[in-house]
Amino acid sequence: MTKKDIVRTISEEVGLTQQQTKVIVQKTFDGIVDALVRERRIELRNFGVFEVKKRAARKARNPRTGHQVEVPQKYVVTFKPGKEMEARIRDLAEAADARLESESEQTNMKSLASPPEGQPLHDPPEHP
Repeated sequence: MTKKDIVRTISEEVGLTQQQTKVIVQKTFDGIVDALVRERRIELRNFGVFEVKKRAARKARNPRTGHQVEVPQKYVVTFKPGKEMEARIRDLAEAADARLESESEQTNMKSLASPPEGQPLHDPPEHP
C-alpha cells in the first residue's frame, strides 16, 4: 500500500477531497518525523512506538569482494507494534495458517480421488 492508497481510502471514508486528505496525511507524517528528531521517541496508543536508537560502529564484509569494511555508527528508527496491532497481525497469521492447512487437505483429498494422468480410474477386470 502506498501513501496515495492511504489518501484515497481516507478521503472516501471521511468525505474530504483527495487533495485535502493528502495535506492532512503528509502533516501527520511530518509531525511523526519532527517528534522523532526532537524527542527520539513517539508513542501512538493502540498503534505502536517509534524510537530513534544509535547503532554502534561495526566491522562488516563487502559481499561482492569479501573485504572487511568499517561501518560507522548511525541512528536508526525502530518500531515496536502496540498490543492491538500485534493481535490483529497474529489473527491474520493464524487465518493464513488455517487456510494453508485447508488447501493442503483439499489437495491430498484430490490426489486420493483421481489417479495419475494416463492411468485408468480402476484396475481393468482380468480376463481368463
